[in-house]
Amino acid sequence: MRQAGRYLPEYQQTRTKAGSFLDLVYHPELAAEVTLQPIRRFGFDAAILFSDILVVPHLLGQTLTFQEGEGPRLGPLDIKSLVPDYKKSDLVAETVRLVKQQLPADCALIGFAGSPFTVAAYMVEGGGSAVFDKTRDFSRRQPAEFEKLIDKIITATLDYLEGQIAAGAEVIQLFDSHAGHAPNFQRWVIEPTAAITMILKAKYPHVPIIGFPRGAGLHLPAYAAHTGVDAIGLDQSVKLDWALEHLPKRVTLQGNLDPQLLIKGGAELDAGIDAVLAAARTRPWIFNLGHGIDKTTPIAHVEQLINRVRSAK
Repeated sequence: MRQAGRYLPEYQQTRTKAGSFLDLVYHPELAAEVTLQPIRRFGFDAAILFSDILVVPHLLGQTLTFQEGEGPRLGPLDIKSLVPDYKKSDLVAETVRLVKQQLPADCALIGFAGSPFTVAAYMVEGGGSAVFDKTRDFSRRQPAEFEKLIDKIITATLDYLEGQIAAGAEVIQLFDSHAGHAPNFQRWVIEPTAAITMILKAKYPHVPIIGFPRGAGLHLPAYAAHTGVDAIGLDQSVKLDWALEHLPKRVTLQGNLDPQLLIKGGAELDAGIDAVLAAARTRPWIFNLGHGIDKTTPIAHVEQLINRVRSAK
């Protein structure tokens, strides 16, 4: 999921060189270096762009900072004043170009963005949240205003993703990390995702789109049926037997090893890997975690995972 990250010592060295996290995101040469580091070390089958889902609210004009140990902080939200500054997205597109130039020919490049509901939730809350009460309340009390925010996010996200595709991204992933908190899943998760997918598919029919609606649970069949995505990322809460029964076979599945098993290693990790591999034999599957890799993950456990997956092919 987030393969380029804090668990690698070479990442920490590059992060120190960059200064702040945002300086790293907007420095194409360093962001490209961070994207490539896991490929050099592990030889993964695909690289995922190093960036952040909060680039979109930042380029829309909302102030954004990352506090060490506290996560993102966004400034006050004024929906009327949100106007895109695409210079920031151009820097991310330049990162994609630099990565594409250096990737092995058999390694795919995944671009990404946050899905509209998750991005809107951060913008309303002013940062992360365990329950996103402010977002839920706002979307219920002022649905027309919330829809205006969603529409602005859709427009900016489309331009942002089209820039990545033009620069060389071969696959797009939409991260709806907080989809499970949406009070109206159809209106705030499925419909905005479908709007992005429909336009991208019309312009770039050769580019697969992966949706990751974390916490969607029983909404997953509707998400598969109505968003138009080619693949669905499953978080670790989804039971694989249920997913195989209820999600259409035309949709590739991705996931869903528990990141905590990757921290534990040993026999527990092997058992978790084998359970995913058993499910993966029945349909197209991208082996992956059910969410982002934790910064405390031992590198040896990543190597254990790679060796076991590849030996099972």
